[in-house]
Amino acid sequence: MLKKIALALAVVVVAFCAFVATRPGMSHIERSLVVAGTPAVAFARLNTMKSFADWSPWNDLDPTMNKTFSGPDEGVGASYYWNGNDKVGEGKMTIIESRRGEAVVEKLEFLRPFASESKVTFSIKPIDNATSTVVWAMDGDNGFMQKAAGLFLDMDKMVGGDFERGLLKLNVLLAADSAAAAAAEAAAAAGLPAASRAGAVVPVDVNGAPVVVPVVTEPAAKP
Repeated sequence: MLKKIALALAVVVVAFCAFVATRPGMSHIERSLVVAGTPAVAFARLNTMKSFADWSPWNDLDPTMNKTFSGPDEGVGASYYWNGNDKVGEGKMTIIESRRGEAVVEKLEFLRPFASESKVTFSIKPIDNATSTVVWAMDGDNGFMQKAAGLFLDMDKMVGGDFERGLLKLNVLLAADSAAAAAAEAAAAAGLPAASRAGAVVPVDVNGAPVVVPVVTEPAAKP
């Protein structure tokens, strides 16, 4: 009897593994959002890994996770390593392609909870002189573990939801950046000195909302 049970279990395991093997070998997850910023403003944020650490949707899952940056401050070679709890795991992101005002491509390496490698692409498409569309996409090879997990979890919904939250957080920063740029341009047009223009806008407050600070100038000296 035990042999029959063991044989039946073996048949089930083999059948399950064979079925998992038939699952798609590639995955693609994508989300987009119209943001308050020109392609130049959006690109400036996306082209640096230090900025990603500010708006990453996974920060709230482990506020104390270890973060390390290496390589240049921006562009190809800029890298971000994290190591946190079981919810965020451990991994590394590195910019491998940078097209000014158009796209930033990254190599995403997960080390924990399981090893995997994917390509992450941020594409920027202009809408008008004040807004753009940012597309966040991830493509990767599905190993056995990823294929098996896909049978029980809707990865597009799970990861896509993270992308949506991240894009919303990014948009808060872009709105602040755009406000700062507009205030600087207005100050420049009014002939204010560079030092005054630099202090005209504080990018964000503690809640991440843009804050405009009035510029105070000295009154003209009386003759």
